[in-house]
Amino acid sequence: MSDRCGFVALVGRPNVGKSTLLNALLGEKLAITSPRPQTTRNRIPGILTRKDAQIIFIDTPGIHNARGALHRYMNNVARESFSQADVILYLAEAGISGESKVTISEMDKQIASELAQTGRPVMLVLNKVDRIEKPLLLPIIETWRTLHDFKEIVPISALRHDGVEHLVDTLVSYLPESQRLYAEDELTELPSRFLAAELIRERLFHVLDQELPYATAVTIESWRQRADGMTFIDAVIHVERESQKGIVIGKGGQMLKRIGTESRESIEHMLGGKVHLALFVRVEDRWSDTDVTLRKLGYE
Repeated sequence: MSDRCGFVALVGRPNVGKSTLLNALLGEKLAITSPRPQTTRNRIPGILTRKDAQIIFIDTPGIHNARGALHRYMNNVARESFSQADVILYLAEAGISGESKVTISEMDKQIASELAQTGRPVMLVLNKVDRIEKPLLLPIIETWRTLHDFKEIVPISALRHDGVEHLVDTLVSYLPESQRLYAEDELTELPSRFLAAELIRERLFHVLDQELPYATAVTIESWRQRADGMTFIDAVIHVERESQKGIVIGKGGQMLKRIGTESRESIEHMLGGKVHLALFVRVEDRWSDTDVTLRKLGYE
């Protein structure tokens, strides 16, 4: 039997569980997650290699009504994945209203309409089925079936890993026959510097929670590895106003210290070695509003 290999885009609205699903598919933590919507801002590739196939999953930002340069950038990243993928996994929440009616948002209808123009096979992945009663699942599936000619409709719970293996088994048959593109033990093509910045940004989401200004970015200013394996990293947290800088630093610097400690532990786990992490906070006035400053902070 020939090997199959291809690119699979994970698309959908914000906060439907795309990054959680990517991590569940890989069996490794690659994409950062948080309860806040629009956590993912870039294209995050993750490589799953099995005996019969190699699948390059592409996690994408949630498609939403864009306001400002950063949000337009995120929508563009998501929509560019449509043409780059061999198969599209369209994630949506398996939701039902208080009146026991299946709810499909206007944004979901718009995304489905755009996907219909791609010519790519699209599978609907109904996530978070653990939140609904089993008898409600069938009417939910039947309602979604009217939205698009989905090749498959697969209910899952990414958080609990329910249905994830079945999803992969179903997906493989839609991949093209092709030679593998990556080594068997390769997880992603992303550089460690990018992943470290993402881990710091994840800690910001979790430590500051609702206090965190959304327009917060992280860049790596320097990365040096000593002969004994110790890695020295200087990272900058970018905010848009002085008041936001105070929130990130916290009283007596305690908040920044906690963010630094937790980030260092995550990066050490990723790299498998000791890390010295220095964090700095810098004000970049309205950085999320212009294309020039977006490129400066690595969004390009």
